[in-house]
Amino acid sequence: MSTDTPKAALLPLLRGRLRPYRSQLAAILGLQGVQALSMLYLPTLNADIVDNGIVAGDTGYILRHGGVMLAVTIVQVVATAAAVYLGSKVAMGLGRDLRAAIFARVQDFSAREVNRFDAPSLITRTTNDVQQIQVLVLFTATMLLSSPFMAIGGLVLALGQDVPLTGVLAVLIPVLAVAMGLIISRLIPPSRLMQTRIDSVNQVMREQITGIRVIRAFVRDGHEQRRFGEANDDLMTVAIRVGRIQAYFGATAMLISSLASIAVVWFGGPRIASGEMQLGSLIAFLNYLGMILMAVMMTMSVFMLVPRGKVTAGRIMEVLDTEPSVAEPASPAPAPTRGQLELRGAGFGYPGAEQQVLCDITLTAPPGRTTAIVGSTGSGKTTLINLAARLMDVDTGGIAIDGVDLRSLDRRTLAATIGLIPQRAYLFSGTIASNLRYGDPDASDEQLWEALRIAQAADFVAGLPDGLGTGIGQGGVTVSGGQRQRLAIARALVAKPMIYLFDDAFSALDTATDAALRAALAEKLAGTTQIIVAQRISTIREADQIVVLDSGRVEAVGTHEQLMETSPTYTEIVNSQLTPQEAA
Repeated sequence: MSTDTPKAALLPLLRGRLRPYRSQLAAILGLQGVQALSMLYLPTLNADIVDNGIVAGDTGYILRHGGVMLAVTIVQVVATAAAVYLGSKVAMGLGRDLRAAIFARVQDFSAREVNRFDAPSLITRTTNDVQQIQVLVLFTATMLLSSPFMAIGGLVLALGQDVPLTGVLAVLIPVLAVAMGLIISRLIPPSRLMQTRIDSVNQVMREQITGIRVIRAFVRDGHEQRRFGEANDDLMTVAIRVGRIQAYFGATAMLISSLASIAVVWFGGPRIASGEMQLGSLIAFLNYLGMILMAVMMTMSVFMLVPRGKVTAGRIMEVLDTEPSVAEPASPAPAPTRGQLELRGAGFGYPGAEQQVLCDITLTAPPGRTTAIVGSTGSGKTTLINLAARLMDVDTGGIAIDGVDLRSLDRRTLAATIGLIPQRAYLFSGTIASNLRYGDPDASDEQLWEALRIAQAADFVAGLPDGLGTGIGQGGVTVSGGQRQRLAIARALVAKPMIYLFDDAFSALDTATDAALRAALAEKLAGTTQIIVAQRISTIREADQIVVLDSGRVEAVGTHEQLMETSPTYTEIVNSQLTPQEAA
């Protein structure tokens, strides 16, 4: 986890991520300098036209210097447009880089890190948080970089017009800066809270979309609407608070700016009447005053984005600085050749848990044999499968394939060796063919059909109008639970790994399809290692060895007949599902 606080994370984030854009930033700085100098030169030209052209009635002088003003204005417009274009390009490029970096880091996370951040928060960090950084960079490039030129140049040129009147600036600018500083300091707490409220809205929305069937089945629409309404109201309350503070900024800035203009006219009028100052100089001074105050206001406007930028940068850096607990080996071991899976005193506990989920698990799953794992709810079956697939690393002991520790194998080798069919089969939006080719991108259509035949899915796929080209909705919502499980099994079969991990992957299948699928697996995958987690005894009773888990420990290992005589836990599970005659 990142040790940076939100306040300390913004500069390191920008310093590191903006390095590839140094040339564009240098060009923006130069363009903003040209734009500011052009703006600063215009009031001087205007004062000259008033004093030497309008007052003297010299039309030729007005036209000549008016042409110069037009040329300077064109230069200013071109420089401003180019600076805004490059600033937008840098900001959008930075956003793209940050999203790619967060996505790449999340892809390396184990289940432990994903559970720690949770999906809604990761989505917010990838979208809204990155957007806040983009806005801050864009405003900095288009507004903040030109402010020093305008403020310093305006002050110098205002002194050139009339020194005594600059006393007004000496009073008003510090007042404006202090007022804006107080307003900005009040923005930090609600800005931090706003990102948390956005997380909450995303979480409720995601739960409602994912669990829409449960909501409707229990007629909990009203309850969920209230939940979303509360989260939405909380976000609105914080947003209004932030907006109210920002409204003070505009009103305060306008008030101070107006008071400054009144003060300049108040003290400058008598000086013109006494001949100590010309009318053009007063007009130029007012223009420079406006530029100086505008520069200060632009600076403060950007600084108003900084509190929220600090918060979002801290949240982004927290993800980027989190090292995955499942790390790639420095020197990967060669790929296994047999596929014998061994757990050697493996233990694992989730962060914050009082005790380990699995403790001292020792078992061997040899190739060419089927190992089944059964146990009551919460006994650690799914955790064991996740450890075997190295979605998480063991806390104690080790897991090895052909004597090589899993932690010594790189991710690609491990993916080619182990095929995981999770408890909840997930399909991606696309087609049946694109989902199956997650197992092997180069698989031919014939290989896909062969995998579907083994998974007992060929008949229903062949009956679809577009066959392998049939569209699949996100998560597989366009197919039934049993069809989704069979497609997930076929996807693993396409990859042809040496070890298959079936995590309750037959639960949505009817008994006949379950039996046919197991028979096909026994025939086609005879030389592979199969580990099956199942609640249904009929699914695993023919396994070569059955491992009984109880409270995270191995209670017994044996065949169905042996366990019926030696394992009370197994006997209890069998008797809850089968009659004594069926069990025998």
